[in-house]
Amino acid sequence: MQRSTAPFRADTVGSFLRPLAIKQAREQFAAGEIDATALRRIEDEAIRDVVTHQRACGLQVVTDGEFRRAWWHFDFFDGLQGVERYESEQGIQFNGVQTKAHSIRVVSKLGFGDHPMLADFRYLQGVSGDAVAKMTIPSPSVLHFRGGRKAIDATVYPELDAYFDDLAQTYRDAIKAFYDAGCRYLQLDDTVWAYLCSDDQKRQIRERGEDPEQLARTYARVLNQAIEGKPDDLTIGLHVCRGNFRSTWISEGGYEPVAEILFGSVNVDAFFLEYDNERSGGFEPLRFIKPGNQQVVLGLITTKNGELENPETVKLRIAEAAKFVDRSQICLSPQCGFASTEEGNSLTEEQQWAKLRLVVDIAKNVW
Repeated sequence: MQRSTAPFRADTVGSFLRPLAIKQAREQFAAGEIDATALRRIEDEAIRDVVTHQRACGLQVVTDGEFRRAWWHFDFFDGLQGVERYESEQGIQFNGVQTKAHSIRVVSKLGFGDHPMLADFRYLQGVSGDAVAKMTIPSPSVLHFRGGRKAIDATVYPELDAYFDDLAQTYRDAIKAFYDAGCRYLQLDDTVWAYLCSDDQKRQIRERGEDPEQLARTYARVLNQAIEGKPDDLTIGLHVCRGNFRSTWISEGGYEPVAEILFGSVNVDAFFLEYDNERSGGFEPLRFIKPGNQQVVLGLITTKNGELENPETVKLRIAEAAKFVDRSQICLSPQCGFASTEEGNSLTEEQQWAKLRLVVDIAKNVW
């Protein structure tokens, strides 16, 4: 029951703790002490090293650790046509801590052109050896959800239907561009579906004049439009995240409120689902996963702290999940990245690698 194609029985979500060399180089670049070429050389070296570490852990898939980014999402959106980043009044509120005060808005027609992350992927693939190079980008729903209607210029998009159609086409073009660059494993990172599971977040959505159930249907439609007709040899996964900033979180609640729409209608090849604590709820919503080749990658290993999980407990949880979705459709990974932003979570690099080795060891044992 091992898998020779993505997602793998032992998989990874994407980001890794930024090494000291990257942090120092970014500070030097911000201070004008080194130029962009020198910064990129340092990033190149760090990415080669993080690929080596992932392979040493036994993974068949590698990422660039998102080492060229400060954020898991803003850096990608910066490269889209029609999107502008700006300094907001306050950061994104997590459980007891806020991010830096950045946000985005749509100021002209959306589009995907010569995005800088295409070159980032080509470099990763060039150093990945016989491993599968995985690219991670934010999901289209994230671009809309953070600011909603007020972050979209009404003179550009007086009607949101046209905005969502352009958003889907922008992602269709992005998917094709990454495919043409050689990408065969693409992950869409999405916090919105987890927000739609949270009573508190749904209350906030209603207070700003939107209907959570309608948003879920719209986001599912946009995702399906974006991936419609994708090549058969391209694997697309959707990672559902409850927030991951300096080991804190935003939303809580099981997947049941969105399970039928998300699992039952969104046509991705794999769902990466956080299941590392009680905030994630039970496995019952997995009954909506379509039988066949669609995979569920269970995030049973937390990236929030460095304490290693008990392998036997993880195996029992996999067996529990298998009551609701066939075991042949289950894979294992950490629950999220280790550094969704450049600040990173509260654990050491060695603890990070120990977590990945644990994922690989458990997967070998189970499958």
